[in-house]
Amino acid sequence: MIRLYTRVLELLGKEARLGWILAGANLLLAGAQFAEPVLFGKIIDVLSGKPQTGPLASNSAWPLLAAWVGFGLFTIACSALVALHADKLAHRQRQAVLTDYFEHIMQLPLTFHTGTHSGRLMKVMLNGTDSLWRLWLGFFREHFAAIMSLVVLLPLSLYINWRMAILLFLLCVIFTVLTTLVVRKTYGMQSEVEEHYSNLSARASDALGNVALVQSFVRIDAEVQGLRYVADKLLAVQMPVLGWWALVTVITRASTTITVLAIFTVGIYLHQQGLTTVGEIVMFVSFATMLIQKLEQVVSFINSVFMEAPRLQEFFDVLDAVPAVRDRPGAVDTGRLSGLVEFNDVSFSYDGKRPAIEDLSFTALPGQTIALVGPTGAGKSTAIALLHRAFDPQSGIIKIDGMDIRALKLTALRRNIGVVFQEALLFNRSLADNLRVGKPDATEEEMRVAASRAQALEFIERSDKKFETHAGERGRMLSGGERQRLSIARALLKDPPILILDEATSALDAVTEAKVNAALDEVMKGRTTFVIAHRLSTIRNATRILVFDNGRVIESGTFDELVAKGGRFAELARAQFMVQADARASIETQ
Repeated sequence: MIRLYTRVLELLGKEARLGWILAGANLLLAGAQFAEPVLFGKIIDVLSGKPQTGPLASNSAWPLLAAWVGFGLFTIACSALVALHADKLAHRQRQAVLTDYFEHIMQLPLTFHTGTHSGRLMKVMLNGTDSLWRLWLGFFREHFAAIMSLVVLLPLSLYINWRMAILLFLLCVIFTVLTTLVVRKTYGMQSEVEEHYSNLSARASDALGNVALVQSFVRIDAEVQGLRYVADKLLAVQMPVLGWWALVTVITRASTTITVLAIFTVGIYLHQQGLTTVGEIVMFVSFATMLIQKLEQVVSFINSVFMEAPRLQEFFDVLDAVPAVRDRPGAVDTGRLSGLVEFNDVSFSYDGKRPAIEDLSFTALPGQTIALVGPTGAGKSTAIALLHRAFDPQSGIIKIDGMDIRALKLTALRRNIGVVFQEALLFNRSLADNLRVGKPDATEEEMRVAASRAQALEFIERSDKKFETHAGERGRMLSGGERQRLSIARALLKDPPILILDEATSALDAVTEAKVNAALDEVMKGRTTFVIAHRLSTIRNATRILVFDNGRVIESGTFDELVAKGGRFAELARAQFMVQADARASIETQ
């Protein structure tokens, strides 16, 4: 846990200098706080006529009272400044770390996001940064001062009266042992609590993300019961942890009375023996009260670290995840590429056992349209994902314009590739914001042209707010065809030299599909286009068709060449055309 907290402090980054200043101020506060009980004791001895010795010796109470006022004013002013700047530090750095975390998870590969629920990632980000904020704030506002106070108090008490100081040392030992036992007892339980919190967040997010499914299948009660079950399990684990720490609180409060009584008992005995003064007894009573207060703060600090530890561990686990795909040292940005694409003996496996792509080799010249067909799981989408570096191949090389794509900066590579996914991916923002994803500086006229070519302008103009209309979460305010046409317009606006169409017209009706295909035929001119298709009618005019099966290209050629060959592609073509023929015959029979 000490290592974990050390890392929390390391995340201060640019704020570390201010952190050191606050630490120094806390040390001064720790020393100044003990002036009050010491001066209080000295004043009592002066008033009782006890001869004074030592550095604060005085036969008058007024200088001691003036010193008390001075230390008090310093403590108030210094505490206010420390609190103010600790707040500013914690807030500034929380936002900085949150932004860095968000940037980090956005760079993690798709394989990571596929296996990690987005609700869990959001929960880890928000809870983790909130935990950091609380620990930074607590550390610099009171916890560090409390720790420093113990460092100052114990030697000071030994110097004043070692006999009564032994009581304070015993109190510290008891607190240390007790706290250590409770931490060891509950650490595993708190980790389990945090796991249940993650499950709760993921389940709620999952249900909200599929609210249409929940409502249409009358699953509201079932989902609520499921969430309640997770919440009940969470409470069942949380309660014992709270019970242990409540025990520490009770013992802390009880120890205040016991320690003060012990000091009075020992003090009275020592006073009778001439080994202490009334002022010192009062001084040590104040020390004991202050020590209890500081120990409570230290216990609170340990409890805070302990309670936040599982959240922080989750946060650091994600932060430590290394992106499998990232810029190599010396990667370059060549600007706009011409679009010559080469796959040379490329192989890739998701699990290291079964290849998703094996020994794939082909060349696409600028301006050509390459179609990829084959059954689901044959490797078509994986091949295209390798092209824009969603993953990197385990062997082989992919080149664009004769350069290994790994020698290009990721941003430079992906800026030259436009993708229209099978599932239209839209932000919960305006239509204009969604269109400008590919070209942030696009004018409204440019957006109108792109939307018109993608047959999207008509439904945009029907809306009162036009391009400022919100798409809704995941584009739910639009129909499936509208979402897909908008994503096509987004790719057209980007105007990349390489275009990827992953079943781009699958969500469109026959009339709109024909219009969009006409627009795509025009837009594909002069750029290298890769089309993933199951409906073979959409790739009739492709320059070349690659037929995939089990990660390999088993046939290659034009549409007519492959049909004439009578192989797997010809079987697919006959099957699709036969289905259409059977459908027409059925309609005519009716």
